[in-house]
Amino acid sequence: MLTMTAQLHPSALDQRRGIVRLHPDALAALGLSAWDIVLLRGTRATGGLVAIADPRSGQHELHCDELVLGNMGVADGGRVEVSRSPDVEATTVTVTAPPEVVASVHPEVLRIALLGKAITAGDQVSLLPQDLAPMPAVDVVGARRSLANLLGPAWSSLLLGIEHLTPDGPALVTMATVVGFAGGVTTTGSATPIVLPTPRAGKPPAELPGLEGQVASLTEWLDLGFHRRDLLSRLGTAPQLGVLITGPAGSGKAAVVETVADRLGLRLVRAWGPTVAGLEPTAAAQQLKGLLDERGPAVVLIEDVEALCPREGGEPLKSYFLGLVREAVAAGQVGLVCTTSRPEAISPELRTPGTLDHELAVPLPDKPQRLKILHLATSKVPLGEVDLGEIADRTPGFVAADLLALIREAGLRAASRQQQSEAPTVSAEDLHAALEVVRPTAMGGARLDLAKISLDDVGDMAEVKAAVTEAVLWPLQYPDTFERLGVAAPRGLLLYGPPGCGKTFLVKAIAGSGQANVLSVKGAELLSKWVGESESAVRELFRRARQAAPTLVFLDEVDALAPTRGQSTDGGTTDRVVAALLTELDGVEQLRDVVVIGATNRPDLIDPALLRPGRLERLVYVPPPDAEARTAILKASVKKVPLDPAVDLTDLGSRTEGYSAADCAALVREAALTAMRESMEAVTITAAHVDAALKVIRPSLDPAQVASLAAFAAKRAQA
Repeated sequence: MLTMTAQLHPSALDQRRGIVRLHPDALAALGLSAWDIVLLRGTRATGGLVAIADPRSGQHELHCDELVLGNMGVADGGRVEVSRSPDVEATTVTVTAPPEVVASVHPEVLRIALLGKAITAGDQVSLLPQDLAPMPAVDVVGARRSLANLLGPAWSSLLLGIEHLTPDGPALVTMATVVGFAGGVTTTGSATPIVLPTPRAGKPPAELPGLEGQVASLTEWLDLGFHRRDLLSRLGTAPQLGVLITGPAGSGKAAVVETVADRLGLRLVRAWGPTVAGLEPTAAAQQLKGLLDERGPAVVLIEDVEALCPREGGEPLKSYFLGLVREAVAAGQVGLVCTTSRPEAISPELRTPGTLDHELAVPLPDKPQRLKILHLATSKVPLGEVDLGEIADRTPGFVAADLLALIREAGLRAASRQQQSEAPTVSAEDLHAALEVVRPTAMGGARLDLAKISLDDVGDMAEVKAAVTEAVLWPLQYPDTFERLGVAAPRGLLLYGPPGCGKTFLVKAIAGSGQANVLSVKGAELLSKWVGESESAVRELFRRARQAAPTLVFLDEVDALAPTRGQSTDGGTTDRVVAALLTELDGVEQLRDVVVIGATNRPDLIDPALLRPGRLERLVYVPPPDAEARTAILKASVKKVPLDPAVDLTDLGSRTEGYSAADCAALVREAALTAMRESMEAVTITAAHVDAALKVIRPSLDPAQVASLAAFAAKRAQA
């Protein structure tokens, strides 16, 4: 047994998976191997899976997340006893959970979420599957998808309690463990097929910021259909009770229906499309028939309807479903409301007259709406010195469910930090830390992990930064000003210049402001040899951008994606991609709150149509740095570097003629490595280290290419 200091571990990989990390020497002293079970004793005893920590960490430090800290009953920096635990498999586990989890999550999915975790009675556990340690071949991805679909974006932050465990823990959950909810259904203790139940409706929210118009429209349609039939009859028409609601996942589509049904006193019957579509054909048909045979006054809500009525495939269930929808709408006995976050994936037949006649769009909340949602979500939360306006600024693309998950995540971090406090509060630091974990649902898995830099970290380039700010940040920060002046905001700009002169770094700095979501695409990534796939990839890119707006789309090496048409030898693929790109940038469908930045060192190869006004209309030349600029870049590069005062950066800037911005950054890095080679205990970088680095890092700029780009810039300026 060892006594160690518990340290909150920053790794997102270990979060809420019951993993603790120890120094290799501590593992050896305890006779442990990676993924063994350990017994942890603080003010209470719990278990965990042990993994190897960074060898540079302290030998007497135990690294864990806030959930393990809470289960041990200690705060960050507290003392705990660590010892080896025998390998015991859990026979039965009984879990307590919020009502929505009990109602929605099948015990088989719950078992996969707990599989491979070492648990003890009284522990709190998350639904995040333990997918780091080796375990049996199970469908973890499918379980994740089911949990996300059933519980929404906040599923990963929900906590469950281990009420009972046989035998006493710590014990490992395996595929033989019988898992169930307290007072509910249990698993069979074997790998049985999973049939997911339909989620139950919860209590409608009191307020839906930003969705008042959608609520009013749906209320009007259903009220006329159910309560004003005589008026419609006198006007020679009939009620049309088929409605399609579109919008990003978690944006409040189902909440709109729940609210309206509650206001009008209508019974609400819900079904989840993928669950029904996953049944045997006969069972699926019977369930659909039963749903649409409901008698009013009732509203039938079918979520994610694209699973039942896809644009391509899905026969014969699609035809049967369309027939039932037409019969139900014609009969006018029930209101049929279908929702989807992927309207482009729905068969057009579902949107024809006589099926779903009405359509509502639920948009992403803008900043004022996000602020209102945050105020509502924190109305009962004891907040410290928190500026919710700043949080609203840093959450572009977040839907209501994402914001609720953010508050919940911040609350978990605050609870772990203040376990002994009688008056705990949620601080700004808790919310900022939660922002590192909770990501906007609309971005899916496409959002980037961005460096925490801003334009202030970009050395020199004052004119370039000013141009980029006007063309990119102003449309996102001041849309009202553009509207008041009656002009459309710029769609995008092209950064061009020699390699290594800071084009990509500029985009990173803009993205680091946190004012927009960022989608980054290397030019050739969208190209495919299969006919139609490249154009489809372009459409999908801009669809995601619109859905997650405000969004910054960065097209790196754009010359590979959009070369001059008519000169390719690839069967016309790049020509079709250019056409799709031009249509998305300046087509019939409006590109709102989406800014596109292209970067290239070969602007002469780009199709001229892409560079006209309304598309990448602003061309910004990023020149190679002069002596003054190199000095500024070096100063920016050494902000966190312990540089000896004897190092003259102004002189170094003049000595690095022909160096690009990347070369200057590499020079500082090489100087640091030189100091490390001399001594791993080095604390400063001296002039000698810099001189040695100058012999290794040589200028990379090609004078001919620089001259060609300068001539191109001069020609554009004259034009």
